[in-house]
Amino acid sequence: MKSKQKPLEALTLQFASSDRYQENMDRLLSYIDAYQDKDLIVAPEVCLTGFDYAHMATAAKFSAKALKTLKKTIDRQIVVTTFILEEAESFVNQAVVIHKHKIVHRQNKVKLFKLSGEDLYFKEGKKKRIQCFEIEGVTYAILICFELRFKELWKQIEGADVVLIPARWGKERKNHLEILSRALAVMNQCYVVLSNSVNGDMAGSSSIISPFGTYVADDRLESIEGTIDFREIKKMRRYITLE
Repeated sequence: MKSKQKPLEALTLQFASSDRYQENMDRLLSYIDAYQDKDLIVAPEVCLTGFDYAHMATAAKFSAKALKTLKKTIDRQIVVTTFILEEAESFVNQAVVIHKHKIVHRQNKVKLFKLSGEDLYFKEGKKKRIQCFEIEGVTYAILICFELRFKELWKQIEGADVVLIPARWGKERKNHLEILSRALAVMNQCYVVLSNSVNGDMAGSSSIISPFGTYVADDRLESIEGTIDFREIKKMRRYITLE
Protein backbone atom coordinates (compact mmCIF):
# COMPACT_ATOMS: atom_id res chain seq x y z
CA MET A 1 0.00 0.00 0.00
CA LYS A 2 1.04 3.62 -0.38
CA SER A 3 2.83 5.11 2.61
CA LYS A 4 -0.05 7.50 3.36
CA GLN A 5 -3.02 5.60 1.98
CA LYS A 6 -6.36 7.20 2.83
CA PRO A 7 -8.93 5.02 4.61
CA LEU A 8 -11.48 3.25 2.43
CA GLU A 9 -15.18 3.35 3.22
CA ALA A 10 -16.52 -0.16 2.65
CA LEU A 11 -19.98 -1.69 2.30
CA THR A 12 -20.74 -5.40 2.42
CA LEU A 13 -24.15 -6.66 1.32
CA GLN A 14 -26.13 -9.68 2.56
CA PHE A 15 -29.46 -9.56 0.80
CA ALA A 16 -31.47 -12.63 -0.26
CA SER A 17 -31.59 -13.21 -4.00
CA SER A 18 -34.96 -13.53 -5.73
CA ASP A 19 -35.76 -16.07 -8.45
CA ARG A 20 -36.17 -13.07 -10.74
CA TYR A 21 -32.78 -12.00 -12.04
CA GLN A 22 -33.78 -8.44 -12.89
CA GLU A 23 -35.07 -7.83 -9.36
CA ASN A 24 -31.65 -8.77 -8.02
CA MET A 25 -29.92 -6.54 -10.56
CA ASP A 26 -32.17 -3.61 -9.66
CA ARG A 27 -31.42 -4.14 -5.98
CA LEU A 28 -27.65 -4.19 -6.55
CA LEU A 29 -27.85 -1.05 -8.70
CA SER A 30 -29.92 0.67 -6.02
CA TYR A 31 -27.21 0.00 -3.42
CA ILE A 32 -24.49 1.25 -5.74
CA ASP A 33 -26.50 4.44 -6.32
CA ALA A 34 -27.50 4.95 -2.67
CA TYR A 35 -23.96 4.46 -1.34
CA GLN A 36 -21.96 6.68 -3.65
CA ASP A 37 -19.89 7.66 -0.61
CA LYS A 38 -18.52 4.10 -0.35
CA ASP A 39 -15.22 3.29 -2.01
CA LEU A 40 -15.70 -0.49 -1.94
CA ILE A 41 -18.88 -2.58 -2.28
CA VAL A 42 -18.87 -6.39 -2.05
CA ALA A 43 -21.99 -8.42 -2.89
CA PRO A 44 -22.72 -12.12 -2.24
CA GLU A 45 -21.63 -14.88 -4.60
CA VAL A 46 -23.85 -15.16 -7.72
CA CYS A 47 -26.24 -12.66 -6.15
CA LEU A 48 -27.93 -11.85 -9.47
CA THR A 49 -28.98 -15.40 -10.41
CA GLY A 50 -28.26 -17.72 -7.51
CA PHE A 51 -27.11 -21.22 -8.41
CA ASP A 52 -29.89 -21.66 -10.95
CA TYR A 53 -28.67 -25.02 -12.24
CA ALA A 54 -31.87 -25.65 -14.20
CA HIS A 55 -31.27 -22.55 -16.34
CA MET A 56 -27.50 -22.15 -16.59
CA ALA A 57 -27.45 -20.81 -20.15
CA THR A 58 -30.10 -18.21 -19.30
CA ALA A 59 -28.23 -17.20 -16.15
CA ALA A 60 -24.98 -16.82 -18.10
CA LYS A 61 -26.61 -14.67 -20.79
CA PHE A 62 -28.21 -12.44 -18.17
CA SER A 63 -24.93 -12.14 -16.27
CA ALA A 64 -23.04 -11.11 -19.41
CA LYS A 65 -25.58 -8.34 -20.08
CA ALA A 66 -25.55 -7.30 -16.42
CA LEU A 67 -21.76 -6.94 -16.54
CA LYS A 68 -22.04 -4.49 -19.43
CA THR A 69 -24.55 -2.41 -17.46
CA LEU A 70 -22.41 -2.45 -14.34
CA LYS A 71 -19.33 -1.36 -16.28
CA LYS A 72 -21.25 1.64 -17.62
CA THR A 73 -22.57 2.49 -14.15
CA ILE A 74 -19.55 2.07 -11.87
CA ASP A 75 -17.05 4.90 -11.84
CA ARG A 76 -14.85 5.68 -8.81
CA GLN A 77 -16.21 2.85 -6.67
CA ILE A 78 -14.84 -0.70 -6.60
CA VAL A 79 -17.64 -3.27 -6.88
CA VAL A 80 -17.08 -7.01 -6.43
CA THR A 81 -19.30 -10.08 -6.83
CA THR A 82 -19.38 -13.33 -8.80
CA PHE A 83 -21.30 -14.27 -11.94
CA ILE A 84 -22.30 -17.44 -13.76
CA LEU A 85 -20.60 -17.00 -17.14
CA GLU A 86 -19.90 -19.19 -20.15
CA GLU A 87 -16.33 -19.83 -21.29
CA ALA A 88 -15.29 -22.25 -24.04
CA GLU A 89 -18.61 -24.12 -23.91
CA SER A 90 -18.37 -24.55 -20.12
CA PHE A 91 -19.87 -22.58 -17.26
CA VAL A 92 -17.71 -20.86 -14.64
CA ASN A 93 -18.38 -19.06 -11.38
CA GLN A 94 -16.29 -15.95 -11.93
CA ALA A 95 -15.38 -13.22 -9.45
CA VAL A 96 -15.27 -9.83 -11.17
CA VAL A 97 -13.87 -6.54 -9.88
CA ILE A 98 -15.23 -3.42 -11.60
CA HIS A 99 -13.64 0.01 -11.22
CA LYS A 100 -13.78 3.15 -13.36
CA HIS A 101 -15.93 1.48 -16.02
CA LYS A 102 -13.52 -1.42 -16.46
CA ILE A 103 -13.13 -4.99 -15.27
CA VAL A 104 -9.80 -4.74 -13.47
CA HIS A 105 -9.63 -8.33 -12.19
CA ARG A 106 -11.28 -11.69 -12.92
CA GLN A 107 -10.81 -15.13 -11.42
CA ASN A 108 -12.83 -18.32 -11.70
CA LYS A 109 -13.76 -20.32 -8.63
CA VAL A 110 -11.16 -23.02 -8.10
CA LYS A 111 -12.53 -24.97 -5.14
CA LEU A 112 -16.03 -26.14 -6.09
CA PHE A 113 -18.32 -27.31 -3.28
CA LYS A 114 -19.07 -30.93 -4.15
CA LEU A 115 -21.65 -31.40 -1.39
CA SER A 116 -23.99 -29.09 -3.32
CA GLY A 117 -23.01 -30.42 -6.75
CA GLU A 118 -21.11 -27.37 -7.98
CA ASP A 119 -18.56 -29.63 -9.67
CA LEU A 120 -21.33 -31.10 -11.85
CA TYR A 121 -22.17 -27.72 -13.39
CA PHE A 122 -19.01 -25.59 -13.32
CA LYS A 123 -15.52 -25.92 -14.70
CA GLU A 124 -13.00 -25.20 -11.97
CA GLY A 125 -10.59 -22.30 -12.37
CA LYS A 126 -6.82 -22.38 -12.29
CA LYS A 127 -5.27 -22.16 -8.85
CA LYS A 128 -2.49 -19.84 -10.05
CA ARG A 129 -5.10 -17.18 -10.84
CA ILE A 130 -5.75 -16.76 -7.12
CA GLN A 131 -3.25 -14.01 -6.53
CA CYS A 132 -2.94 -10.47 -5.25
CA PHE A 133 -3.79 -7.53 -7.49
CA GLU A 134 -3.46 -3.79 -6.99
CA ILE A 135 -5.90 -0.90 -7.35
CA GLU A 136 -4.68 2.64 -6.63
CA GLY A 137 -1.91 1.55 -4.32
CA VAL A 138 -3.94 -1.01 -2.34
CA THR A 139 -3.24 -4.75 -2.66
CA TYR A 140 -6.36 -6.95 -2.84
CA ALA A 141 -7.09 -10.66 -3.12
CA ILE A 142 -10.27 -12.70 -3.54
CA LEU A 143 -11.37 -16.03 -2.12
CA ILE A 144 -14.77 -17.30 -3.27
CA CYS A 145 -16.81 -18.97 -0.52
CA PHE A 146 -15.52 -22.58 -0.06
CA GLU A 147 -11.99 -21.46 -1.01
CA LEU A 148 -11.78 -19.88 2.46
CA ARG A 149 -11.23 -23.36 3.92
CA PHE A 150 -7.93 -24.03 2.15
CA LYS A 151 -4.81 -23.00 4.06
CA GLU A 152 -2.58 -23.17 0.97
CA LEU A 153 -4.69 -20.38 -0.54
CA TRP A 154 -4.13 -18.23 2.56
CA LYS A 155 -0.42 -18.63 1.88
CA GLN A 156 -0.93 -17.80 -1.77
CA ILE A 157 -2.49 -14.41 -1.00
CA GLU A 158 -0.06 -13.32 1.71
CA GLY A 159 0.69 -9.62 1.44
CA ALA A 160 -2.84 -8.57 0.52
CA ASP A 161 -4.07 -5.51 2.40
CA VAL A 162 -7.72 -6.44 1.83
CA VAL A 163 -9.17 -9.90 1.14
CA LEU A 164 -12.65 -9.93 -0.45
CA ILE A 165 -14.92 -12.94 0.10
CA PRO A 166 -18.18 -13.17 -1.87
CA ALA A 167 -20.03 -16.25 -0.56
CA ARG A 168 -23.15 -18.43 -0.41
CA TRP A 169 -22.18 -20.28 2.75
CA GLY A 170 -24.71 -22.56 4.44
CA LYS A 171 -26.30 -21.90 7.80
CA GLU A 172 -25.29 -25.32 9.18
CA ARG A 173 -21.64 -24.23 9.09
CA LYS A 174 -22.16 -20.60 10.11
CA ASN A 175 -19.63 -20.81 12.95
CA HIS A 176 -16.99 -22.14 10.54
CA LEU A 177 -17.49 -19.11 8.28
CA GLU A 178 -17.10 -16.69 11.17
CA ILE A 179 -14.06 -18.43 12.66
CA LEU A 180 -12.24 -18.84 9.36
CA SER A 181 -12.82 -15.31 8.08
CA ARG A 182 -11.67 -13.76 11.35
CA ALA A 183 -8.68 -16.09 11.57
CA LEU A 184 -7.68 -15.14 8.02
CA ALA A 185 -7.67 -11.45 8.95
CA VAL A 186 -5.46 -12.12 11.99
CA MET A 187 -3.17 -14.65 10.32
CA ASN A 188 -2.57 -12.61 7.16
CA GLN A 189 -2.63 -9.31 9.08
CA CYS A 190 -5.12 -7.77 6.69
CA TYR A 191 -8.71 -6.61 6.41
CA VAL A 192 -11.32 -9.13 5.30
CA VAL A 193 -14.58 -8.03 3.71
CA LEU A 194 -17.05 -10.92 3.74
CA SER A 195 -20.37 -10.78 1.87
CA ASN A 196 -22.63 -13.78 2.34
CA SER A 197 -26.17 -14.52 1.23
CA VAL A 198 -29.14 -14.68 3.63
CA ASN A 199 -31.37 -16.84 1.47
CA GLY A 200 -33.25 -19.38 3.58
CA ASP A 201 -30.46 -21.87 4.20
CA MET A 202 -27.59 -19.39 4.07
CA ALA A 203 -25.53 -18.21 7.07
CA GLY A 204 -25.40 -14.43 6.73
CA SER A 205 -22.46 -13.36 8.93
CA SER A 206 -21.34 -10.69 6.45
CA SER A 207 -18.67 -8.59 8.11
CA ILE A 208 -15.74 -6.23 7.83
CA ILE A 209 -12.85 -7.57 9.90
CA SER A 210 -9.66 -5.79 10.94
CA PRO A 211 -6.14 -7.28 11.23
CA PHE A 212 -6.67 -7.33 15.00
CA GLY A 213 -9.77 -9.51 14.62
CA THR A 214 -12.26 -6.79 15.53
CA TYR A 215 -15.28 -6.69 13.24
CA VAL A 216 -18.60 -5.11 12.35
CA ALA A 217 -21.47 -7.50 11.57
CA ASP A 218 -25.25 -7.63 11.95
CA ASP A 219 -27.37 -10.41 10.48
CA ARG A 220 -30.47 -8.20 10.70
CA LEU A 221 -29.15 -5.78 8.07
CA GLU A 222 -28.95 -6.02 4.28
CA SER A 223 -25.91 -3.75 4.25
CA ILE A 224 -23.04 -3.31 6.70
CA GLU A 225 -20.71 -0.32 6.68
CA GLY A 226 -17.14 -0.06 7.91
CA THR A 227 -13.82 1.68 7.42
CA ILE A 228 -10.61 0.07 6.19
CA ASP A 229 -7.90 1.94 8.08
CA PHE A 230 -4.50 1.16 6.62
CA ARG A 231 -2.77 2.41 9.77
CA GLU A 232 -4.18 -0.69 11.50
CA ILE A 233 -2.49 -2.95 8.97
CA LYS A 234 0.86 -1.18 9.40
CA LYS A 235 0.51 -1.27 13.18
CA MET A 236 -0.22 -5.00 13.25
CA ARG A 237 2.56 -5.92 10.81
CA ARG A 238 5.05 -3.82 12.75
CA TYR A 239 3.85 -5.09 16.12
CA ILE A 240 4.01 -8.80 15.26
CA THR A 241 6.59 -9.75 12.65
CA LEU A 242 5.89 -13.10 11.01
CA GLU A 243 9.10 -13.43 9.00
